[in-house]
Amino acid sequence: MELILPDFGLFFWMILSFSIVLFILFKYAWNPILRALKYREKSIERSLLSAKKAKEEMAKIEFGNEKITELAKIEKENILKEAKRIKEEIIAQAKEIAQKEANKMITETKEKIEQEKIIAMDDIKNQIAVLSVDIAEKILKQNLADNTKQKELINNLVKDIELN
Repeated sequence: MELILPDFGLFFWMILSFSIVLFILFKYAWNPILRALKYREKSIERSLLSAKKAKEEMAKIEFGNEKITELAKIEKENILKEAKRIKEEIIAQAKEIAQKEANKMITETKEKIEQEKIIAMDDIKNQIAVLSVDIAEKILKQNLADNTKQKELINNLVKDIELN
């Protein structure tokens, strides 16, 4: 029951110690605490003013950013138009160069084909001439195998020479 109903002595010492602590706090800590609270209050006020100024500056900056963004969009569009124009010029030049190269290659190929054709024709003529000589040789060998035919051919050739 002592815990529920304290003694008069315990009660007295509790009040005395609380009074001493309260006196010490009032004498030494109360003023610094109040100064700290006032300093904190002023600091909060300064922070609020700074925040208000910062908000106003941000509004100005946002307005400036909007203008900059608009200018950047316009500049981007101009750059894209210029890039598209340059791209089209490059493509046109590339097409022109490719067409010239193609025409040049076609001309060169036609010339090579013509040269190959001439060479092939000369080769065919030479082969025909060789074959003709071979055939004539074989025919002459068959026809001239007989001495009477040889004499007859010589006589005919002599007559032809005399007539001319």
